[in-house]
Amino acid sequence: MSHPFDLTQAGAYQRWRDAKLASQPRQAADLVVDVADPRALSASERDALLQRCAVANMAIYRSPVIAEDKAIPVHLARQLGLHQLDGNWLADEDGISPIAVAAPVGDRPAFIPYTNRPIKWHTDGYYQPETRPIRAMVLHCVRPARQGGETALMNHEMAYVALREANPDWVRALMAPDAMTIPERIDDDGIARPEQAGPVFMVDTTSGQLNMRYTARTRSIVWKDDAATREAVTFLADFLASNSRHIFRLTLEAGMGLVCNNVLHDRAGFTDDPQQPRLLYRARYLDRLARPTSGAVAP
Repeated sequence: MSHPFDLTQAGAYQRWRDAKLASQPRQAADLVVDVADPRALSASERDALLQRCAVANMAIYRSPVIAEDKAIPVHLARQLGLHQLDGNWLADEDGISPIAVAAPVGDRPAFIPYTNRPIKWHTDGYYQPETRPIRAMVLHCVRPARQGGETALMNHEMAYVALREANPDWVRALMAPDAMTIPERIDDDGIARPEQAGPVFMVDTTSGQLNMRYTARTRSIVWKDDAATREAVTFLADFLASNSRHIFRLTLEAGMGLVCNNVLHDRAGFTDDPQQPRLLYRARYLDRLARPTSGAVAP
């Protein structure tokens, strides 16, 4: 069967591209679904979230539930087909990462998500081995910052389309198994994480859908040293810095959250309220979100 991500299958790609472009949301508000309680979705709320994710790989839920409850993203995720929680080494023992400005002790202050500094475009877990990719995530807001902290989002399929339309050789370069390498991380005990090479774009062997592994950071990353890769990386960085209609910006408020198939995202810097500091809960999954149970969606 022809595959839209096979560079030799122009017809399959063009049909997929046209359907995708025709169905994409036009503004951030199109991603938002109001839910009464993310821990107990109604059938219509669940389907509305999954419909948006099937089209744009992401949805935003908005709820009146503002409790400081780490179970919220886990309960929500289970209802959307996510069960394989990936607890990284900076997460709490339950696998959930509280994203807040860390106290100046331990390992967290050395990593940008646990500071108030801006975070460049990335997908989560870009340093994971190719055999254990982060396919989905939930980001739940307990408290926003006093000022700033805006999130930008882009469906990674739209980045793929932009690259393939500009030059299919750039897509080929970014699908190479050694396109992007994250050097080993060393701590006081030696090698804490081995060097990890892999592609930027890959086709999921289970779902046949497109996954992306990317960071716009310039430190602790090594790109393959050939012309096509360098040109592709430059094009992608410029595209993410543009005013593309596929970039959506919003600030998550208390009770709101993002659920997605690990789309591209960034975060603006922020200023905290010392009495009510910014707090989000992040849950990352090895699963991909379930398909909606009703209604037509883009392929």
